Amino acid sequence: MSLDEKYDAALDLLRRLDPTKVKTNLTNLINLEPDLAEDLLSSVDSQLIVKKDPESSNKEYLCCDYNRDIDSYRSPWSNNYFPQLSEEDLQESPFPNDQLRPLEIMCNDSFDVYRDLYYEGGISSVYLWNMEDETTESGDSETDFAGVILFKKANVGDWDSIHVLEVTRSGANEYNYKVTTTIILHLEDQSEIKTKLAGNLTRQTERNFSVNDETDNLEAIQVAHLTNLGTMIEDIESQMRNSLETVYFEKTRDIFQQTRNSSLTAMEQNKEQHEQVIKGLQNL
Repeated sequence: MSLDEKYDAALDLLRRLDPTKVKTNLTNLINLEPDLAEDLLSSVDSQLIVKKDPESSNKEYLCCDYNRDIDSYRSPWSNNYFPQLSEEDLQESPFPNDQLRPLEIMCNDSFDVYRDLYYEGGISSVYLWNMEDETTESGDSETDFAGVILFKKANVGDWDSIHVLEVTRSGANEYNYKVTTTIILHLEDQSEIKTKLAGNLTRQTERNFSVNDETDNLEAIQVAHLTNLGTMIEDIESQMRNSLETVYFEKTRDIFQQTRNSSLTAMEQNKEQHEQVIKGLQNL
């Protein structure tokens, strides 16, 4: 079996296993076939990890494969990796350049406000990186960048939003924005009859926006990118919430109603049989 066939088989297997144990199943598959580690970690979304930044008053931040290097995760607040990496490893660790870092800070502050307004709690983190070492369609690596916007809300269950974005220059004063969104939902009833509802939904959105990048005002360009990304994320999350309500909750309600109706039908049949038995005894 070729490596591609093993990769397809692993993805097919993960789709059929318990969605609440994605991380455990992913680890087991990587242990079974280490050559698939990089491809599986980059393509399979699992629940976000929460860590604290000791250099920013223990402020919480979200961790995923996009801000990981070795076994450490970069904090968007202090821009440092924790646990700390060696000097040698830090030289090869990914960081946004001096031009992109201010936009990352601005995005974290803005989406933190968005999170507070829309989620009324939870945690958010934004990570950006340059695409200088990657081949982009525009061929303009200086203005192109990628990143990920993360949201996590834990209450009765867990809600994880992962927005992977790619921004490329598509023409004069015009940029193409590609956002791949994955919502991971995990609900659990804490009553005696424990009920679990878990799964994920992935959608991709692509739009073009005008950005006046001919100006020398770098902050104005960054604000334009932030505004465009904010508009997309708000629309995408609204659409995804509606889709989840239709896919999961409506379907669950239908299954419950069918089960309930089947139980009522069985009870009515038993009741009719009992009445016939009683009538038969009365006629004796």
